Amino acid sequence: MRNILKVVFVIIGTMIGAGFASGQEVYLFFFSYGIEGLIGLLISGLIIGLVIYKTFIIVNKYGISTYKEFLDILIKKDGKIKPIINTIINIFILITFFIMIAGFGAYFEQELGINSLIGSGILSIIVFAIFMTSVKGVVKANELLVPILIGFLVIIGVINLKDLHVSELENYIIRTNFSSFVLSAVLYSSYNSILLIPVLLTLKNYIKDKKQILKIAIISTIIIVLLSIVVFLLLVRVDVDITKLEMPAVYVVSNMFKMLKYVYGFIILGSIFTTAISLGTSFLQNTTKNKKSYTQIALIMCITSVIISKIGFSNLVSLLYPIFGYLGLLQILKLVITKMQIK
Repeated sequence: MRNILKVVFVIIGTMIGAGFASGQEVYLFFFSYGIEGLIGLLISGLIIGLVIYKTFIIVNKYGISTYKEFLDILIKKDGKIKPIINTIINIFILITFFIMIAGFGAYFEQELGINSLIGSGILSIIVFAIFMTSVKGVVKANELLVPILIGFLVIIGVINLKDLHVSELENYIIRTNFSSFVLSAVLYSSYNSILLIPVLLTLKNYIKDKKQILKIAIISTIIIVLLSIVVFLLLVRVDVDITKLEMPAVYVVSNMFKMLKYVYGFIILGSIFTTAISLGTSFLQNTTKNKKSYTQIALIMCITSVIISKIGFSNLVSLLYPIFGYLGLLQILKLVITKMQIK
């Protein structure tokens, strides 16, 4: 059971990064559709659970450990397109890593009044140190931090739910086309699959059989959906123009639950940290061939991330995530088809 929880914590640690915990992702893909966005949350959670299950089935069957090997299973015939897809995935992982660094800086600026470059610089230094410890260091960091993050989020969710009135929820009932919020849910799960699959490949030594894989997928899905609902309901409390906020969930906690302001700050910064180290390690394993190049690229990544963070956290999320969501759709379809062929 301990190995199962280790894997689950890395999965959750990868997903609840700056975009998620800040409320920016949940707002963009779900909350903007009103109460129907809750249905979208459930749909996306189920798709993500399916991706986790099917990816580990393939990993367990073929013993693969790199994204290139994964593509060899997924795309058997067309050899020309594999390098292109591999490059696109690596670019997206790298961009999301940059977004995590930007999110760390954005929190420092919005909540503490400290220049965002200082916050981004602090995280890049810490992350670089973790990169030098291998995958075991990433798993250990997630194993320690993620249970605390989940616990704090659930506590905040219960406190928020206790004081939430039905009338407040009714204000967010928006008439939308069924296909609109369903498409948004699919896009959310598809771009997350781009992030998750390379990370899942690094965890092959922690899985043993199909029964274990099923438990990991189910537990991960339940936690992801639960935490998404917690953040969704926090956004109901926003009393200003939500589009003007870099981190809407942080705004709510800071203004309505002042006692929990620093607790949620820990959640945000911890979430960003766990996602950054998971994605960064995945990128380095996909693109480096030896220890020397690993160290060099890690250093370049961390320095560049601080510079790019000045573009702005919310700008990066709203512009890039939907684009890569469409790109991830093909990967999910191929993943499902490949599993059917294996069976």
